[in-house]
Amino acid sequence: MNVAFIPVRGGSKSIPLKNIKSISGKPLVYWTVKAACECKHIDKVYVATDSSKIKETVEAFKTGAKAELFEKVVVIDRSIESASDTASTEYAMLEFAEKYSFDNIVLIQATSPLLQAVDLDKGFEVFDEDDVDSVLSVVRQKRFHWKYDEQGYAQPTNYDVFHRPRRQEFDGYLVENGAFYITTKHDLLKYQNRVSGNIKAIEMNEDTFFEIDEPSDWVIIEALMKKNGINVPSDIPDIKIFLTDCDGCLTDGGMYYSEHGDELKKFNTRDGMGFSLLRQKGIIAGIITSENVELNRRRAEKLKLDILEVGCTDKLKTIKRIAEERRVALENVCYIGDDINDIGAIMAVGYGCAPADAIPEVKAVADYVTSAKGGEGVIREVISKISN
Repeated sequence: MNVAFIPVRGGSKSIPLKNIKSISGKPLVYWTVKAACECKHIDKVYVATDSSKIKETVEAFKTGAKAELFEKVVVIDRSIESASDTASTEYAMLEFAEKYSFDNIVLIQATSPLLQAVDLDKGFEVFDEDDVDSVLSVVRQKRFHWKYDEQGYAQPTNYDVFHRPRRQEFDGYLVENGAFYITTKHDLLKYQNRVSGNIKAIEMNEDTFFEIDEPSDWVIIEALMKKNGINVPSDIPDIKIFLTDCDGCLTDGGMYYSEHGDELKKFNTRDGMGFSLLRQKGIIAGIITSENVELNRRRAEKLKLDILEVGCTDKLKTIKRIAEERRVALENVCYIGDDINDIGAIMAVGYGCAPADAIPEVKAVADYVTSAKGGEGVIREVISKISN
């Protein structure tokens, strides 16, 4: 059995929660998980993490409109020791190998979102050749290298300065791009290393030379993903049910009280116009909230909404029930949420959205993040998007 192993930790210092930060419309880890799932040679995809937030995000891939694509995914815990700043990737791989059964393993780095299934397929095809023990991904670079000699003078290391080759005549050199490494479980345990024995390399697109390590890398990688056609389809599905959380979306999330102790909330009239437009189009609309207060009921009645679900502790379960009752696929549902308990629902529906001031983990998984903050016309903005 061939397995993919994708270690992702929550403690990145350069970019907090880097692995679920949105890039090209999806969390960073989404792209490598997707590539692994699409590889015909991989039987299971293990994502090992020490972060509950990352775990919830990856688990949500398996509940969305394209859940069948992620059937191979298994999210597992990794120890605190293996996720420390000083622990090597081999430490995490060996920890995994001691606990799980498999024949061959491909280590995939989540910081390489330019990786595609075709690259992994090529890797396994070479790995299956006779007398090949390991395979790694590389990029060919055609640059002239220099170093200082003992006297401090610069000396070329890979070409003759008196016979400078033209680029098309220069073979260049191979550089690890860190995207993937394939080896057997036996050799991993024996040599305690990701590659060993007779090693072959798979050359990937020169754009994959870049990895995400620093914030400045983000812009470069996102542009290269766009160039290589790696992005989420921009088409918004045909929305038949429109649902939103209340506090933090319809309101600014604040809790206001009168001098008599009456609870007050701030709503936005533009959202009312948005719901009116939904009625004209025959789109079912409603609020799903964990609260059970009279203010929300009165607002729902004022807006003439079709659905009001209060005291809701499992929003994804509720949305699935509503969709089934109305005979609507999740792909045709839009949902807006702003907090951690909205992540599963946002990932599952066809068009998941978040306000500008939602928590970072929510914005990371949303298909669309509004320019408006909660209570400032979020619903109206999203409705304008799906109405165009």
